[in-house]
Amino acid sequence: MTSSPSSSAEAPVAANPIVSVVVLCLGGLMAALTQTMVIPIQSELPQLLSTSPDNASWVITITLVCAAVAMPVAGRLADLFGKQRIIVVSAAILLVGSAVAALSDTLVPMLVGRGLQGLAMGFIPVGISLIREITPPHVTNTAVAAMSATLGVGGAIGLPLSAWIADGSDWHNLFWVGTGAAAVIVVAVLVFVPHVHDAHGGRLDVPGVVLLALGLVTFLVGISKGNAWGWSDPATIGCIVGGLVVLVLFGLFELRQAEPLVDLRTTASLPILFTNLAAVAIGFGMMAQSIVVPQLLEMPEFTGYGLGQSILAAGLWMAPGGLMMLVFAPVSAGLITNLGAKKTLMTGATVLGFGYVVALFLMDAPWQLLIASCIASAGVGIGYAAMPTLVLDNAPAAEAGAAVGLNGLSRSVGTTIASAVMATILTSSMKTFDTPAGPVQAPTEGVFTACFLVGALAAFVGVGIAAFIPRKQDATSVDPVTVDAEGVHTA
Repeated sequence: MTSSPSSSAEAPVAANPIVSVVVLCLGGLMAALTQTMVIPIQSELPQLLSTSPDNASWVITITLVCAAVAMPVAGRLADLFGKQRIIVVSAAILLVGSAVAALSDTLVPMLVGRGLQGLAMGFIPVGISLIREITPPHVTNTAVAAMSATLGVGGAIGLPLSAWIADGSDWHNLFWVGTGAAAVIVVAVLVFVPHVHDAHGGRLDVPGVVLLALGLVTFLVGISKGNAWGWSDPATIGCIVGGLVVLVLFGLFELRQAEPLVDLRTTASLPILFTNLAAVAIGFGMMAQSIVVPQLLEMPEFTGYGLGQSILAAGLWMAPGGLMMLVFAPVSAGLITNLGAKKTLMTGATVLGFGYVVALFLMDAPWQLLIASCIASAGVGIGYAAMPTLVLDNAPAAEAGAAVGLNGLSRSVGTTIASAVMATILTSSMKTFDTPAGPVQAPTEGVFTACFLVGALAAFVGVGIAAFIPRKQDATSVDPVTVDAEGVHTA
């Protein structure tokens, strides 16, 4: 039975949205952290899993592609069945995936576990769309900004945390820690995150899911493996072209559906379209520094430009950048309130690009790269917070989850492309150094400069794209809510 708003006092969970936001942010942080948690042991994976280096690389790739598929699908499921339910399911998938990976000693079960961890990334876009419904207006922008920042913060702090755990104990503990944290998140979501009765009903477009998954997986595998296979290799070209063809077929199919997985007419509206295109560019800019800066920090000092840091030390130098994203969440919220989401997105992308420009002149010491990384990360934190606000302001309430999920997918495409492009640039010019242990090949100093220039270019392209986002004509408000003893109900 629906009661009057005064009954909110009887629903402590709904009446205390800050606790719900904290739980959602911690869950998003854990989901994002799994994306980078195996990087410290990446070189050891072939030996640890008794497989070849090429096969071991799938331990990272499968998580990225599964996350890309999960975000729009989880968003649509949230619109159909309710956001809190899908968040609980995503947290449970993270729990199961982490446990499977923790029990793995060979490649196949590890891939299963890592794939499930990738699927759990649906937690973040659904959490962002739910926050708009359970928070009062004066804290909504800050809460959305904080939740959005977890995409970057989790990845940034995952490297030093994982390096610290792996450095002093059995590598399986990486996943056992993740398992324990996921279990806590499942319970916390059930207890502290209200069930919003926002399910709009309908059916899941299963053929659309299959086509989207097939197209995305094929395309992203081609992109992520292009450097290893060779960009002119038939397998690389076949995956990229084949994936794009399937995605086009997916689009044509969706336009004929009464209840599509992704309403392309909504996502083709100029505010959402340009926001998603900007998300690709800014996602590229975020990932580029996450790849290049650790490489430069860990490069041997005998090269003359390498900084000779250990994996753990490099991660610690990078960690403040991740915290900067979180620190700038309330700053971004203030900018959104005072300047609007469009100008905030442009500001974030500009700061990100400026961070890369600074890096061009600060490459001689770890503390210098720390400064550049913090500037770039601040830009990411500002920009990431603005994107879901732009999407939610221009998407119908019944499609909010799917719309934010597609924006998350756009970021993932950007980060995947960045990984491939940075790997290609870093291996494009190698120099042989004579050492007591024998000849050693390493990237030349010029390729790091090239990487920073490309990262800056991507960020400034994001500024240009965001400039074309039209001014919002008609405000799309969040559905009003009433509260009863079971939680929050939309009117």
